[in-house]
Amino acid sequence: MNSSPLVKKATGELEPFSPSKLELSLSRAGVTPKTIDSIISEINEWIIDGVTTKKIYQKAFSLLKKHQKLAAARYQLKNALIQLGPTGYPFETFMGQVIKNMGYDVKVGQVLDGHCVTHEVDVIATKNNHQTFVECKFHSDQGKRSGVQVALYVRSRVDDIIRLRMKDPQYKGFTFDGWVATNTKFSADAISFGECSGLSMLSWDYPRGNSLREILDREHIFPITILSSLTQVEKRLLLNMDIVTCQQIIDNPLVLNKLNISVKKTQSIINEAEFLKKTSTKQ
Repeated sequence: MNSSPLVKKATGELEPFSPSKLELSLSRAGVTPKTIDSIISEINEWIIDGVTTKKIYQKAFSLLKKHQKLAAARYQLKNALIQLGPTGYPFETFMGQVIKNMGYDVKVGQVLDGHCVTHEVDVIATKNNHQTFVECKFHSDQGKRSGVQVALYVRSRVDDIIRLRMKDPQYKGFTFDGWVATNTKFSADAISFGECSGLSMLSWDYPRGNSLREILDREHIFPITILSSLTQVEKRLLLNMDIVTCQQIIDNPLVLNKLNISVKKTQSIINEAEFLKKTSTKQ
């Protein structure tokens, strides 16, 4: 029996190609079993030793667009988060929308006094006399991980803010905590420190069962960068207006008027956004 070709991950590590992983990612995007079988068959004929997982993704995405264009949009969720860059601010705004969807009152990009120094806080989330301070770590490289230094740094900043607020009569009866959210992954040490110190960690694949990928998929929260009906220039214009989610377009379609596009294209964008919002994903 021939061994599986070795593929290069975003981290540079080599591992055997796993058709089951590709099948799972396609299934999560709502791709039909027949199309999944067709794509995996073509990938198996095309793949060679040393090919990157990025190129495999691009090949699968290209094949998927020929069969199920809207499912292809869901399939590129991870890459759509990368497209929120190159700066980290759109990701901070996006995370604000994600947390708002959880029922929090949200403020993005605030400067807060701590006991020792002032701090720039990416997201402040408040609900039922509980306040969370969120640090967002955006990476343009999917292989980049946030290490333990990030967790240590955020823990100390959060503690400095909490130390002052615990003495402030305005926050009497409040409880506080801190989060770190990233669009990629954490190192093992970062996760261990977060779990030990009470710092909540949210990444593409952590915590299992409630990771960023699972939250976005479950709640149908998608960045506008996932929309194939938008050009890169149009996506950037919307991001500059703090329009970061498909839901914002659904709630206020008039924002598309600022793109100076046709009525037909406007409707196409809205239709795609609504489809992504309401379509259930296979698990």
